[in-house]
Amino acid sequence: MVHAARGLLAAGVDVLVVTVPEGFVEQATTALLGAVPRTDLWVVEGGPTRQASVALGLAALDDDVDTVVVHDAARAFAPPSLVAQVIDAVRSGHGAVVPGLPVVDTTKRVGPADASGARPVLETPDRDSLVAVQTPQGFDRALLDRAHAAGAGRACDETTAASDDAGLVESLGEPVWVVPGDLAAWKITTRTDLARAERLASGEKTPHDKVPHDRPAHNLPAEPDAAEPAGAVCEPLPAEET
Repeated sequence: MVHAARGLLAAGVDVLVVTVPEGFVEQATTALLGAVPRTDLWVVEGGPTRQASVALGLAALDDDVDTVVVHDAARAFAPPSLVAQVIDAVRSGHGAVVPGLPVVDTTKRVGPADASGARPVLETPDRDSLVAVQTPQGFDRALLDRAHAAGAGRACDETTAASDDAGLVESLGEPVWVVPGDLAAWKITTRTDLARAERLASGEKTPHDKVPHDRPAHNLPAEPDAAEPAGAVCEPLPAEET
């Protein structure tokens, strides 16, 4: 989370909203205050899905914010140059922008598994037309707000929630544009990925650390003064019985 925040700030992001799971606001706030430069920072509790969490993060932003980048902490080493490229593309008139890398493996579209667990191949898409999408993804604020409002009914359930914000924009029928991605923006997913990330973090000296320190003070405590969204994004999930 801290490495991801540093990369965003080094690219010129001047308002940082971090959404965290229930019960982690204080811990995340302490970690960020001790590691990032002075900035306009909010830490808010997220929802049961990624989509719901982004919606709650958007609700914490002031109305005068007109460009938003949405980033996953799991892509902790995305370089500031990638963040800046996405922001520049949005500000040049592209309402929704995602970074993407060419797909190097042959990709198959498959159907449901049979009794043995094998799945039939339905199609082999031309990989020249495919990209593997990364974050940060950038948006015109008004467009992203509209996309989340239209897709709010999907937000509470992992089986229906959008896996990225660009998907919500696509559902509106609005165009999404791809800019070149970066290999450094790989996603921490497996235990092997986590071990690799720990090795990088232990000795990393990158532009993430060269962040201007003349920013305004942190706006904490963690509850922002921004207006609450009209109704909760999702009802709380029932507690699991043990």
